[in-house]
Amino acid sequence: MAQETHRALVLSSLSSPPSVQNIPKPNSTPGSALVRVLVANVLPYARIAYTGNRDAPMPTPFVIGSAAVGRVESIGADATLLSPGQLVFVDTFIRARDDPTTSFLFGFREGPTEGSKKLMAEAWRDSTYAEFARVPLENCYPIDEVRLLGKPEDGGLGYHVEDLAFLNMQAVPFGGLRDLNIRAGDTVIVAPATGSFSGAAVQLAVAMGARVIAASRNLKALEEIAATNDRISIAQLKCNDVQADLLTLQKFGQIDAYLDISPPAAAQSTHIESCLMAVKPYGKVSLMGGIRDHIKIPYMLVMFRSIQLRGRFMYERGDVQALVKLYEQGLLRVGPDAGYKPSPKFGLEEWEKAFEEAEKISSWNEQVLIAP
Repeated sequence: MAQETHRALVLSSLSSPPSVQNIPKPNSTPGSALVRVLVANVLPYARIAYTGNRDAPMPTPFVIGSAAVGRVESIGADATLLSPGQLVFVDTFIRARDDPTTSFLFGFREGPTEGSKKLMAEAWRDSTYAEFARVPLENCYPIDEVRLLGKPEDGGLGYHVEDLAFLNMQAVPFGGLRDLNIRAGDTVIVAPATGSFSGAAVQLAVAMGARVIAASRNLKALEEIAATNDRISIAQLKCNDVQADLLTLQKFGQIDAYLDISPPAAAQSTHIESCLMAVKPYGKVSLMGGIRDHIKIPYMLVMFRSIQLRGRFMYERGDVQALVKLYEQGLLRVGPDAGYKPSPKFGLEEWEKAFEEAEKISSWNEQVLIAP
């Protein structure tokens, strides 16, 4: 007899905590795949978000969640690439098919427009903290299971399913690096460079063939990330002295590009100005951070040097496909041999422990997972 219900972590109201409930099992429909969730990422701010203390509007009730790794259970009639049983990465960044400027974060935030609210509430309401999730076909990325999970003696890379969940964190800065058109041999500043997304950016830039200047204030954290690859150099910045930090960066020679992933707390830091001033003529800069205030830009320098300055929110579908290829080609390594820490897993009923553990994450090599 076919399974008619499944267990899911449902947020019924922002005034009450999530609860595990038995709800009707979704079906695959045209344009979608039904995925059996193996592991799903837990955001560091999940506890705050799902208790209504973060500016993340949501259409309750709904199944909460994030990016995931799972197996295709069934597919819509229009699917041509996916097949049942296939291992896939489920991307959390959903866009409207008729308007790619309309988007929301699956299971987390409905977005700022009426279109994004409609897309989440009416089309893709229920996410991945559940046994099954119905997902847009274009958000399911096939994974070469033989290559990534196979034994090294058989030509595999020996990863575990949990290792593949790092795709979620890495996809964001990879979008910025692809925007910068990073090529082998380029020198790239990543600043700050020791957080979750920024540290991931350092590893990604190296995998793309670049030399990376990891810039931040925390010398110990910089030394730890530099120890992972010979093409990572470190620049300890003061972040309150533009000229001093500029001199530090100029010691590394020509800088082709700069990726900034500053947190909101860095609004008063001077490192953005210093890093901009270090970029060569015709260089490129991508802003991907969370600073909400205005920042100071050396206007004339940017103009005279013809520096390309642009923002990047999230990534494109082609970026995720390219990221998966980096995994499959062995160019971007994950797992303990590459400096990644074990990923703690929690069941649906242990969601509170998972949220608490996720709040402790502060580095590129850490993640917390829910395993339904």
